[in-house]
Amino acid sequence: MPAGFPDFRLGSVLATSFTGTLSERRGTAVERIPTPRRLVDWLAASGLAVDSCTPAQLELARELRESIHAAATAAAVQEALPASAVNVINDRSAQGRAAAILTPEGERRWRLSSASCVEDALGVIAADAISVIAGERDGRLALCASPTCRAAFFDTSRSRTRRWCEMNTCGNRQKKARFNAGRRAEPGSAE
Repeated sequence: MPAGFPDFRLGSVLATSFTGTLSERRGTAVERIPTPRRLVDWLAASGLAVDSCTPAQLELARELRESIHAAATAAAVQEALPASAVNVINDRSAQGRAAAILTPEGERRWRLSSASCVEDALGVIAADAISVIAGERDGRLALCASPTCRAAFFDTSRSRTRRWCEMNTCGNRQKKARFNAGRRAEPGSAE
């Protein structure tokens, strides 16, 4: 990845990984796709390689990202889905013309209609969001317990009680804060 940009937080669920391209939403927000080129990089890392992206396509992507986040957040707290978010997700899904293909290794990949068709890639992401939000997969939508993050994530743990969008970031940060608070509260601890 190019220097100067924060690392991507790639998960196993395409739609919620995409919403993770904007993290720390309730703190100091971290934009992981600030430029069209960076969106190209994220799409490639997610198996949706495109050759190029325009500023207008980046804006479409960000609109989809925020719509997925809004709908997934509402679903996680069992509220009505925002109509505007549903419309954007449905529109992006319908505009995409990607085809699922099977590799000789037995894996699913996506074939986009052209090497520069960001809209096809966004259609795949929107379709993934629809399947997650509609409850078609084994798991549940949840919100990160970090007060600065609150990212929507898809919990596939056996107990469905996962608390953090990512243990390596939000989970560790919260555990460290609890540990440090406990040490400060101990009598005789150095301050």
